[in-house]
Amino acid sequence: MEKTAAILANIDQFVWGPVMLALMLGTGIYLMLKMRFLPLRNLGYALGCLLKRETGKEKEGEISPLASLTTELAATIGTGNIVGVATAMVLGGAGALVWMLLAAFIGFSTKFAESMLSVKYRVQMQNKTIAGGPMYTLKNAFPLKKLGSVLAVLFALFAVFASFGMGNMAQSNSITTALVETFNIPQAKSGLVLSILTILVILGGIQAISKITLYMVPCMALFYIIAAVTVIVVHIEHLPQGLLEIITMAFSPKAAVGGIGGAIVVSMQDAVRYGVSRGVFSNEAGLGAAGISAAAAESASPVRQGYISMTGVFFDTIIICTLTGLAIAASGVLGQKEASGALLTGAPLAIAAFSTVFGDMGGCFVSIGISLFAFATIIAWEYQGERAFEFLTGRPKFNICYRFVYSLVTFIGAVCALDIVWDFSDIMNAMMAIPNLICVLALSGEVSKDIKEYQYSIHHK
Repeated sequence: MEKTAAILANIDQFVWGPVMLALMLGTGIYLMLKMRFLPLRNLGYALGCLLKRETGKEKEGEISPLASLTTELAATIGTGNIVGVATAMVLGGAGALVWMLLAAFIGFSTKFAESMLSVKYRVQMQNKTIAGGPMYTLKNAFPLKKLGSVLAVLFALFAVFASFGMGNMAQSNSITTALVETFNIPQAKSGLVLSILTILVILGGIQAISKITLYMVPCMALFYIIAAVTVIVVHIEHLPQGLLEIITMAFSPKAAVGGIGGAIVVSMQDAVRYGVSRGVFSNEAGLGAAGISAAAAESASPVRQGYISMTGVFFDTIIICTLTGLAIAASGVLGQKEASGALLTGAPLAIAAFSTVFGDMGGCFVSIGISLFAFATIIAWEYQGERAFEFLTGRPKFNICYRFVYSLVTFIGAVCALDIVWDFSDIMNAMMAIPNLICVLALSGEVSKDIKEYQYSIHHK
């Protein structure tokens, strides 16, 4: 097991090295410039689209645009917002939060492009369902047809593995770890219950998944935001020191002396690496998975749906991840150690931050929050992984096999070691991102043309 963990750690460090970081950030910056910053300039318009129904055009799709967004958010608002932020601020220092936010602002353009293209090139299957995502964009619109077909298969293959890793095992592991930490429930028992609940929900398909996420996501996000703001307000006198630590550690070649993060020594490269990778884990901008859910939306305008999907980055990272990071920084728990001498990280670090205000109830709150967030992610990612699996097999009737395997993987993730689960998830994220980023770069001219034409239309109605 230790040898496997070491191998995965080395692969993770390689795939999320300077080349991947440059590709991820470079693609987002290039798209933002090519689109003349329209994703950022139209953020207010995009948020407004959530409250307005699209009219006047025939719409395809299976679920409402809002349900599509909540399904996307269910897939992204998960352990990345709590455990991911906590681990990033330990492994990359407090400054990782800065790079997480910078990557998110850049990610607006990437999330818009991959979602817009997925809606534009979605297809109707033989069973009358709507399917889309980067694999269909690559297959049907990539300039080099043969290469596009190969990249489509690779994306779908890595998306299936990513659904097992980021979408499933990382989430179930975080749930069972939090429940052990707070309620002393054995991981095997909670993992078994989690597997059963998963299969009961996903057997209903996208209709059942979207109905649950439509109500579950806004409620759990609101309660978490209120609790995180409470922690920050209670420790408001420590917030300036925490902010100084965050900014200092984000841009110093080697930082960690004094202040809240005094026990953590990291380099700027660590801050960038873990900030960007955990940020991508959280909001999925650049991975392409959101396009699979976006393609199911009842929308006649790919650009409009691209804008709606883009708001997921705003809610997920700009709001929730920021509040988690500030709560950890202001509470003064960053850099604390366990009884064994190891640094507090992951769920235990988040629990420690909330416990400074809510006491023992803080641990209960974080554990329940992680469980709800992560379970929503598990069921939402099942749909995305299933669509990728269906693309590979070409036979919808085999989807039931994927659903049962997916539920089994939930249990496996629940009892695995934390470092193995997270390293595997990071690796699959990177592998899935590569063909998707190639796709949006190759079609960037088309994306730019469509968004500018749409911009003209909304200003001349």
